[in-house]
Amino acid sequence: MKQSLQLRLGQQLTMTPQLQQAIKLLQMSTLDLQQEIQQVLDSNMMLEVSEEENQQQENTELIEPSFPKENEFSEIPNLDEKSDIPSELPGDSSWEDVFDTIQSYTASSHDDEGDDYIFQRAPSQTLHDHLHWQLEMSIFSEQDYAIATAIIDSINDDGYLTGTIGEIHQGLLEQIENLDLDEVMAVLHRLQNFDPPGVAALDLADCLGLQLKQMPEDTVGRSKALELVQNHLDFLGKRDLVKLKKALELEDEELNQVIHLVRSLEPKPGQIISPQENQYIIPDVMVVRAGRQWVVALNPDIAPKLRVNPFYSNMVKRADNSADNTTMKNHLQEARWFIKSLQSRNETLLKVARSIVGHQIDFLELGEKAMKPLVLRDVAEEVGMHESTISRVTTQKYMHTPNGIFEFKYFFSSHVSTDAGGECSATAIKAILKEILEQEDPTRPLSDHALSAVLKAKGINVARRTVAKYREALSIPSSSERKRNS
Repeated sequence: MKQSLQLRLGQQLTMTPQLQQAIKLLQMSTLDLQQEIQQVLDSNMMLEVSEEENQQQENTELIEPSFPKENEFSEIPNLDEKSDIPSELPGDSSWEDVFDTIQSYTASSHDDEGDDYIFQRAPSQTLHDHLHWQLEMSIFSEQDYAIATAIIDSINDDGYLTGTIGEIHQGLLEQIENLDLDEVMAVLHRLQNFDPPGVAALDLADCLGLQLKQMPEDTVGRSKALELVQNHLDFLGKRDLVKLKKALELEDEELNQVIHLVRSLEPKPGQIISPQENQYIIPDVMVVRAGRQWVVALNPDIAPKLRVNPFYSNMVKRADNSADNTTMKNHLQEARWFIKSLQSRNETLLKVARSIVGHQIDFLELGEKAMKPLVLRDVAEEVGMHESTISRVTTQKYMHTPNGIFEFKYFFSSHVSTDAGGECSATAIKAILKEILEQEDPTRPLSDHALSAVLKAKGINVARRTVAKYREALSIPSSSERKRNS
């Protein structure tokens, strides 16, 4: 094939490095943004934290029930001062081609006095640590110790074995020749006597049975409770007390004692030793009521106010071409672009938050039952942005309201038509459905078809399948599982 050179003309949409950085900051969560800001502060001599405290006043505005107003952001002084530094990078370049950025962040970059208390706490003990400690305190032969270690490694955080005994045995055969399956079972039974009770269980029935076996033999209802968890646990899960009473051959009072004993057991014993740490949410936007109006403001604690260091920026005015001056010029331009991108993120966040509050004022005043239908397109058209931008803004961004802290996405939901010709949001229907189920007779629970009829009587046209979907989303069992005998 003959080689040749050809010229072609065409148009291609290219994102500049500045736009790429703005999009990157926009889709970051609060914790990721704080880490990114700290990285830039550590790597850029031109950036520093401003000590001014008036940012919250500048970014606060009253919201009427009508269309949200725009907010004018004040520019950073001397941010666009004339210089020989280019205002834009070419579209075919990348941020890393021009600026040196650090790729990792460690807690040691913080000052000791500014460390949050959470970094100063000792690491919590895990379930594996607790089991290994008991293993070291027990007497095991060298072979049994190796078997016990393999079994402990197969236990998950809830305290259950993740694999079968046969799989553990097959894995140990590579290390221990002529290992008998009964030896593995014997070590397993010893580990099942470790703390917490029920650990190293094969399934839920085994876990509950292990806890019952460790109780004193004179415990009221212990033998029948063992029979229940070993043979009739499905009846208890379905709350079929009639079949359970017949299978255990018990009277009502005795059956209630047995059920109470079973329900006092721990289905996830591993969580007792290594409970999951609470993940605290830092809201990005604060919404409070001031008289008859609603105030929307950025949370001043999520990000410090940054500025260009005036001392170093004045040094850039030297007109030489030294390597040091070139580096300072690059740092100055990087600092300017980062501040602009951060301002753009805050402006977009406020626009979207105000638009959401403008649509959902009834929710703020009346609760979930007053939630209105809202989709991304509604907000995108209102603020003059693309739906993809709104999607980035509403992901992992949280709003603090008088009703609680909610992710931006919580305020978006589909709609269902009503008899009056209006629309009702899915969130409002779930709230109404939950209220109906809380007031139902537990001896005669409402089926999905009956719930659909009740909602239709309220003017909300919802099919039975939709009711079942909303009920499952609320983690509410079916009518047969909710039924209780009087």
